[in-house]
Amino acid sequence: MTMAVSTLPNRAMMAALAATLALAGCASMAPPYAPPPLPVATQYPEADPAGAPAPDVAWQAYFADPRLQALIAQALASNRDIRIAALRVEEARAAYGIQRAEQFPTIALGASGSRARVPADLSPTGRAMTSAQYQAGLNVSAWELDFWGRVRSLKDSALQTLLASDEARRAVGVALVAQVANGYLGLRELDERVALARATVDSRAESLRIFTRRFEVGSISKLDLTQVETLLSQALSLSAQLEQARAVQAHALAQLVGGPVDLTSVAGEVHRFDDASVLQPLHAGLPSALLTQRPDLIAAEHQLRAAQANIGAARAAFFPTISLTAAYGTASAELNGLFDSGSGAWNLAPRLVLPIFDAGRLRANMDLAEVRRDVAVANYEKSVQGAFREVADALSNRRWLALQVDIGKTTLAAQSERARLAKLRYDNGAAPYLEVLDAQRDLLTVEQQLVQTRRALLSSQVSLYAALGGGAPVASAAASTH
Repeated sequence: MTMAVSTLPNRAMMAALAATLALAGCASMAPPYAPPPLPVATQYPEADPAGAPAPDVAWQAYFADPRLQALIAQALASNRDIRIAALRVEEARAAYGIQRAEQFPTIALGASGSRARVPADLSPTGRAMTSAQYQAGLNVSAWELDFWGRVRSLKDSALQTLLASDEARRAVGVALVAQVANGYLGLRELDERVALARATVDSRAESLRIFTRRFEVGSISKLDLTQVETLLSQALSLSAQLEQARAVQAHALAQLVGGPVDLTSVAGEVHRFDDASVLQPLHAGLPSALLTQRPDLIAAEHQLRAAQANIGAARAAFFPTISLTAAYGTASAELNGLFDSGSGAWNLAPRLVLPIFDAGRLRANMDLAEVRRDVAVANYEKSVQGAFREVADALSNRRWLALQVDIGKTTLAAQSERARLAKLRYDNGAAPYLEVLDAQRDLLTVEQQLVQTRRALLSSQVSLYAALGGGAPVASAAASTH
């Protein structure tokens, strides 16, 4: 750009720039933020026993099994969903940095030089002329003076998007902890069911051996022998199905963890897997507490705030846009005189643009911002309702599954006694072997169901921990952003 030399004191230009900087810091035109009322009941439908709030209980303390702790730690370090969520935060942070920089002028150091010859017939003096111009200095190019808060609103929107992405990353961490815990519990359940099936296969194989000898000596009929073979075939089929299910469960858990894991130490354990898992009692509190506990709800609120800020930017677009182009430096017709005394030069060129006719573009942009705000409100309310339901479901599941476990234990004791009595009656000739067949089949079914119910009870506690926003496995990385 060409800079004109002037005798205006430099301090006058500095004062003008300082005044524009002060005027540019006007307040945003975004509507004031007010959180929507909670579209849920004031308390959960199930009674809530005393316990610690879930966010106050770290996952290391809640899941006491050392192998499960190792799996969760590995998943938080290696899971690809966590990695993608973290990169999304960095992406939002960079976008915020770009938008934040728009509030400040871009100052560049520039230097240029030119020489030109004017032929005699174009020269005002009638003689050919050769001229030169050299300049160097600091330039400010088209810096928008944010009188109406448009740039500031866009910066606030980018900041809220960054905070939302960081909370979304934390929500992914909470969900991942729950998924790994449930995957591990599912694997332990299948280990115990496989062990029960294998024990049943061994027992029935021994029974078949004994009954085969009895049939060979003619003490039992062919029907009795085929019934024993049927029992063994059913146990073998169940064992194969459970082995298949365990393999699939192990593969899914390895994918969650994000790398190869040693799951052989879990296989073959026959003790009750819930005896090795210490899950602390949790206090659900009130639904309003979810707003400060669950990362996904916090993220939804940040998205709502971002939509509010975009309305401010859309409103500001109706007002004049004032931009400033300026330069300050030195200029000379000779290169060796560029920095001589008296060569100082400056240029100040404000520009104002007032929209008059745009075929409704600004009005449509305003409507778009308001509709997106309304969508964000609906998403926020939907997220709150979903969170309320998840907690309520987990509380109900915990209560009724505990009752089902107690009933299952009673049923198992009764079925075990029934199977013992049926065998005794058959041995004494008081009942056909079909009675033994039915009793043993029902006993195996009850054993398998009880293991499944105990695992479901533990999973309900894991779900409650996650639904309450449990333990924030990854600290917020954007809390200190300004």
